[in-house]
Amino acid sequence: MKRSQLNDMSIFVEVARSHGFRAAAERLQIGPGSVSEAVKRFEDHLGVRLFERTSRQVALTPAGEKLFALSLPAMTELEKAVFEVHVSDAAPSGTLRLSAPRSCGAFFLDRMIMRFAKAYPQVDVTLIYDDQKVDLVGGGIDAAIRSSALLEQDTHAVPIGPMLGMSVIAAPDYLERAGRPETPPDIAGHDGICYAFGDAGRLAPWSFNGPEGVYSVMPKARFVVNDVTAILSFSEAGLGLGYIYSKAAEPLIEAGRVVPILEGQPTALHRYTINYLSKRHMPARLRAFIDLAKSDDVD
Repeated sequence: MKRSQLNDMSIFVEVARSHGFRAAAERLQIGPGSVSEAVKRFEDHLGVRLFERTSRQVALTPAGEKLFALSLPAMTELEKAVFEVHVSDAAPSGTLRLSAPRSCGAFFLDRMIMRFAKAYPQVDVTLIYDDQKVDLVGGGIDAAIRSSALLEQDTHAVPIGPMLGMSVIAAPDYLERAGRPETPPDIAGHDGICYAFGDAGRLAPWSFNGPEGVYSVMPKARFVVNDVTAILSFSEAGLGLGYIYSKAAEPLIEAGRVVPILEGQPTALHRYTINYLSKRHMPARLRAFIDLAKSDDVD
C-alpha cells in the first residue's frame, strides 16, 4: 500500500469512528473538504462505496463495516506505537550509549555518570572507553566524548569536564642518569613515553607556552602507548620523560615517586567535548545528559 493510500485509510477509519465527516475533520484538524476528498479517493482505489451519505447522516455500507472492523485494531496499534514513541522521547528513558577516551573516566566522567544515573533511574547507560574515532552514524551510539584532537567532522560539540592541566614528569633516578631538562627544547635529547591516538603514527604533541605563543617539542619516542596508566608506570620505572595530565600524576608526585619538571610551562589542553550528530529530534536521554554536563562543577 502506498503512503497516500495509508493516509486515506486512516481518514476513513476516523470518519467511521467519529460517525461523520465534520467530526472527523475536527479531530484530525483538517478541513471537511479534505476529509471528503480522501474518502472518495480511497473508495475509488478500492472500487467500492464505503459510506452511504445523506444530508442528515453518514452510515457505513456493508463493505465499509467489514473494512472498519478489520482495520480498526491495526490502526489502534499504530496510534499506540506513535504515542509510546512520543512519550518515551518526552521523558528520558532507554539506553544512553556513549564512547569516551579512557583518560577522562577518573577525571570527571565516572562521577558525572553516577550523578546522571541517580537523576534518571529510567535510563540505562552503556559507556565504552575507546581512544579511537567512532562512526556516529553507523556506530550505534548517542554521542562520543573526545578531546579537540579527535573531534568528529560534521558534528555538534559541547564542552564537558575541566580544563586539562599538563605536566612533564620523570623518576628521580632517570634525572640523575640522564640529566634534568632546564628548558622545553632540552626535551629533544631525552627518551620519552609518548601517547598515541589509536595508532603509533599519530602521537600527541608535547606543547609549551613560549614568549611567541604555544610551540611543540618532542622527545625521542622510546615508548609509544595509548594508555595513561602505562605512561605513569613507565615514567615511575625511570624509562623516560612522561607528558601527562597533571591530575593523573598528582598521586605519584605527592608520594615522591616521580617529580614534575618545567613546571608552569606545559600548555593546558582544552576541555573534552560531547560530539553528536544533530540537535533535531535529539533523544531526551542525550539532552538530559548534556544539560547535566553543562551544569556540572568542572573545578
